[in-house]
Amino acid sequence: MHLSEIWVYPIKSLGGIRLRESLVEERGLKYDRRWVIVDEKGTFLTQRTNAQMALLDVAITNEGLVISHRYDPVNQMLIPFLREDDEDLEVKIWDDIITARTVSTLADEWLSERLGKAVRIVEMTPDTHRKMGSVYAETERTVSFADDFPFLLISQASLDDLNGRLSQSVEMKRFRPNFVVSGTAPFEEDLWKNITIGNTRFEVAKPCERCVMVNIDPNTGIKSPETLKALMGYRKEGKDIFFGQNVIGLETGIVREGDAISQSLTI
Repeated sequence: MHLSEIWVYPIKSLGGIRLRESLVEERGLKYDRRWVIVDEKGTFLTQRTNAQMALLDVAITNEGLVISHRYDPVNQMLIPFLREDDEDLEVKIWDDIITARTVSTLADEWLSERLGKAVRIVEMTPDTHRKMGSVYAETERTVSFADDFPFLLISQASLDDLNGRLSQSVEMKRFRPNFVVSGTAPFEEDLWKNITIGNTRFEVAKPCERCVMVNIDPNTGIKSPETLKALMGYRKEGKDIFFGQNVIGLETGIVREGDAISQSLTI
């Protein structure tokens, strides 16, 4: 088994970036979901309510993040690492109320125009502490602006299995994993408890509950019900539909594409 893909999503619900290697931090991979777009009330936005967010691509440069629209790539906006606007703002991520930092008024205006509503982009700073739920973390751990957990892992074999049930194949990026694993049986990751990627240890915490976001084509922003419907047919437990595994990092380190993966099976 090996790590075949590494992905980060610097701005929650915008386009992902595939990397050859990345730094593992407690909150997640470096840059992953450290920025979020919020409405006028400070509530986070995702593709669940604004599918057009899928069409905003992100790149990492020395100066900051560069956002562009899939259909207008020349018109770009910089989200600077050195903030041009530096105001504390209370934001709501699900049930969490935390303090983040505004970044750029120009970026707010650019994003508002493209998303069709007044929004702001805010950054998670080192002083921002969003705690993981104690049910899943034995000690107090922090998480980024991700929904629940620092990392998401899916095997390529699991996607291949799903695609065998669909009329039209879907890409892995639709499910927004951080780690894609190759060399397994379909859904073998369901049995894992502890894994090592390269030299870095992780705990496989729980299956990932999927929502309507998996119905959005990340290339077009168009919704279709087939993906979630297919998963419902064989990956539903109770009221929840599962695909992929939520993961917690047990230490910092570097993960690289091609890293070997070893694991311990549950009893």
